[in-house]
Amino acid sequence: MFSQQRASDHRGTDDLLTAGLGLAGLRAMVPPAFADAEHPTPAELRRRALWSNWRGIADLAPGGGYAELYGSVASVAGREFSAFAQLPGASQPHRVLLQLPDAFDAGKRCIVVTASSGSRGIYGAIAVAGAWGLPKGCAVAYTDKGAGTDYFDLDAGQGIAADGTVAATDAALAFKPSPVAGSGVAYKHAHSQDNPEADWGRHVKQAAQFALATLNEQLPQQAPFTFANTRVIAVGISNGGGAVLRAAEDGDDWLDAVVAAEPNVLAEGHGARTLYDYTTEAALLMPCALPALGIPAMPGSEAKCAVLAGKGVLSGNDLKARQQDALDKLHAAGWTDAALRAGSISVAFDLWRAIGVGYASAYGRYSHDAHPCGYRYSAMNPDFSTRAATTAERAAWIADGSGIPPGAGVGIADPQPSTDLGLTGLQCLRALWTGDGADAQRVRKGIEETRAGLPRKGLSVVVIHGTDDGLVPQAFSSAPYVAMAQAAGRDVRYWQVRNAQHFDAFLGFPQYGAVYLPLLPYVYAALDRVDAHLDGKSALPADAVIATVPRAGKPLATDNLAMPR
Repeated sequence: MFSQQRASDHRGTDDLLTAGLGLAGLRAMVPPAFADAEHPTPAELRRRALWSNWRGIADLAPGGGYAELYGSVASVAGREFSAFAQLPGASQPHRVLLQLPDAFDAGKRCIVVTASSGSRGIYGAIAVAGAWGLPKGCAVAYTDKGAGTDYFDLDAGQGIAADGTVAATDAALAFKPSPVAGSGVAYKHAHSQDNPEADWGRHVKQAAQFALATLNEQLPQQAPFTFANTRVIAVGISNGGGAVLRAAEDGDDWLDAVVAAEPNVLAEGHGARTLYDYTTEAALLMPCALPALGIPAMPGSEAKCAVLAGKGVLSGNDLKARQQDALDKLHAAGWTDAALRAGSISVAFDLWRAIGVGYASAYGRYSHDAHPCGYRYSAMNPDFSTRAATTAERAAWIADGSGIPPGAGVGIADPQPSTDLGLTGLQCLRALWTGDGADAQRVRKGIEETRAGLPRKGLSVVVIHGTDDGLVPQAFSSAPYVAMAQAAGRDVRYWQVRNAQHFDAFLGFPQYGAVYLPLLPYVYAALDRVDAHLDGKSALPADAVIATVPRAGKPLATDNLAMPR
């Protein structure tokens, strides 16, 4: 089940939570440097990966309240244990990691198990689970859930080894695509041909099993550690939130509680929509719709609206009418104005296309050279022509990547010329959901494999979601999931947070920080309350719609959060 096991010590200037960077180092605008850019050491890669993942998840900006009003970047000494884990039937491994603090609470015997948000690497939930669990003396177990930043350079024939360094195909790699020949870049979430999202719950459970095995080996005087005598709380956000909800379905009595925030989860019931459906819809329509809400038009959107009108996607004789038609179509599909306004962030950062391209490959189990819309990935020149990656770029992918390009020097290569404005590809991606061809049926089959079931009877679950989420709108995800679970009599509590959207990390931008609140404080608070409930000290939190108060440019204060009592 586990291979390529490694262990390392992290004390003094290289702790578990921030690799010695502390709050000041995490706030630095420049990532930790490599002594040799082409050959960074495993320790350098780890430090930089922690820097990247903290900044990708949490609002660390001055005035945002992190480590002052909520959260922790305490220096926690301890050890890390990592491995490749393999699910039965999977062609590729997923990474698992256990952080074991020296101050592990032998009396409480707690494990916090988590899955990376988005498609991030193994440290992709450090600011979620690590920041809460490690200072409390809990061991924290992580999985990249079959995604991660173990990119493979097809031109060089090189991938990523267990220690994060670049290695050739004859080494034990975290991801080795099939075929290994080709040009450009392959990455595990899209190109493993495993449809990893279908197995997210099993990834989480395997991470917890790795944690128990490691605790038994490293703490023999306290052994045995079993699911029966060890508290296991699962927590995750975004895709990680969806992963822990999938883990909650397991009929075995191994989980004690689950906290899922802004979960990408496909439920049954009214309003439920798959991420792929609304992502490909947004990629086509949202750039045209936003000006009808008073949001400035993105560059090139007017031309795109005209082309879409010519193709029959939009109606209207002038730009204003086409913009209104796009907005009307999104409203009819269930989008709220609040979700659309926050969704403008994803338009600006090209996230809708990035998700559509990568997830089409994942759901359809396509190889890197067989994308149904002709896309591929590559390093790029400033004019967007493709080229081979440099040695330095390749060496930094595991630390700098988000797990889904574009980013870290890897871009999306569109088979159409730039004069197409990217619309042929976006329509192709949309047709994989709406069409009837063989590729569409293949993609939809993969999507159906990800549909969530009910949590185990008797399991305590808290779901948290921002009402303004524009990437994973609650109306399509958590709301139908909670309705499904509560209707079946499951113990699921629901916190809906006003003025919170999907990305805490973007709150460092003044225009976002003025109107939106972070979601992480509510994740930590829910964990506190679940933990106290398991201790027999309090009841689980009640459902709540939390009336937050935007900070309007002022430092975050307790009154802004309006935390439920």
